[in-house]
Amino acid sequence: MTHPSDSKLHIALFPWLATGHFTPFLHLANQFAIRGHKVSYLLPRKPMLLLQPRNLFPDLITFHLVSVPHVEGLPLGTENLSDVTPSLGNFVRVAFDSMRDQVENLLRELKPSIVFYDLAFWIPECAASIGFKTVCYNVVSAASIAIALVPAREIPKNRALTAEDLMEPPTGYPSSTVVLRKHEALSLLFLYRRSDDGGVSMYDRIGLSFKGANAIAIRTCNELEGPFCNYLSSQFQKPVFVTGPILPEKDEETLIEDKLVGWLGKFKAGTVIYCAFGSELNLEKPQFQELVLGFEKAGFPFLIALKPPTGACSIEEALPEGFSERVKERGVIVKWVQQTQILKHKSIGCFVSHCGFGSMWESLMSNCQIVLVPFLGDQILNTRVLCEVLKVAVEVEKDDNGWFSKESLSNAITSAMDKDGELGCLMRKNHAYWKETLMKPEFMSNYVDNFISQLYQL
Repeated sequence: MTHPSDSKLHIALFPWLATGHFTPFLHLANQFAIRGHKVSYLLPRKPMLLLQPRNLFPDLITFHLVSVPHVEGLPLGTENLSDVTPSLGNFVRVAFDSMRDQVENLLRELKPSIVFYDLAFWIPECAASIGFKTVCYNVVSAASIAIALVPAREIPKNRALTAEDLMEPPTGYPSSTVVLRKHEALSLLFLYRRSDDGGVSMYDRIGLSFKGANAIAIRTCNELEGPFCNYLSSQFQKPVFVTGPILPEKDEETLIEDKLVGWLGKFKAGTVIYCAFGSELNLEKPQFQELVLGFEKAGFPFLIALKPPTGACSIEEALPEGFSERVKERGVIVKWVQQTQILKHKSIGCFVSHCGFGSMWESLMSNCQIVLVPFLGDQILNTRVLCEVLKVAVEVEKDDNGWFSKESLSNAITSAMDKDGELGCLMRKNHAYWKETLMKPEFMSNYVDNFISQLYQL
């Protein structure tokens, strides 16, 4: 489908340095290209090599290499947030902002009509001199953006923001259930902290990115988050466009390893628990051990895809004593699997997730029961939407310090998997409704077509 004018857009993309941003930006690029629009994607070398096989339209989507300058305090060769521990995140932000001159020069040469960015708050300043429109494209939920951005604007300038402020929904917020608990609010406060090394805080970065854009776009749909999008539009006094889920419509080429396929084939349909927490999370060793013991306690066969915990060179050395012998063939722990393929396997019956926004959409479009263990701000709010609003998932209980136990994890899994239990039945019924809604023919393509029409109006 093309716009009535039959003109084509030239769109440039420049996402934040994280896999969870690189990948959805490429999914969006593929949607632009399938409709004949030209895309210039700016990214570093390692992420470019990772994404090249997923570029479905290399004649229309061109990767342009940009280098991440070395910043003292970062390991040499850092190009992605997953290359470092969370404690070095501010150095990554400094390196990211140091890319401004080369990005601006490249955009001046490319002459795009619209530039999509998320955390490069200085892109609108470049637009003023080069001459393009800007869209701040967000790959996290509207519900979490509102909680992160709005409360600080209601606090008097003569006092600091507190966890209690974040626990109170901001004025006009569309939900009384999608809120933060004390330990979650404390973890979110780091967004508001400024460092002494010149880095711009995440809160300031997000706020400036929103403020400078011609329009805000969010990878969500009105059926799920319409009130939150309207709320953000009223808060920032600018249009908020929704793109729909933007997920690949056909399977990616990477298949499950034969060894893993053979192992999954040993179990009945819908009985294996799959767990993954994204590409960036590193658990502490005690929490990692509590996690695997929770899977052992639940009694189901399980497949866990996680990096070794902090301080451990391998998964094996971090496992509790005697664990491997006790679970034997019932449990497999690996560093990485092709998640979209795994979730489609008939043996998988439950997905234990951190509820990153990409995993959230993938879980809704699967046939699996959903158990959630959120760790960071947007994951926590995504979890509230799924558990409290949609009622399609169960959240693992945590203590006041944000730690979960093997018992709380096991209880969440068994309650979700109980075919006759009230909670498990409610989740299945609601999940089936939302999957049917999201998988309707033309659902995603209609959203993208409408989104592109809105881009022409810019």
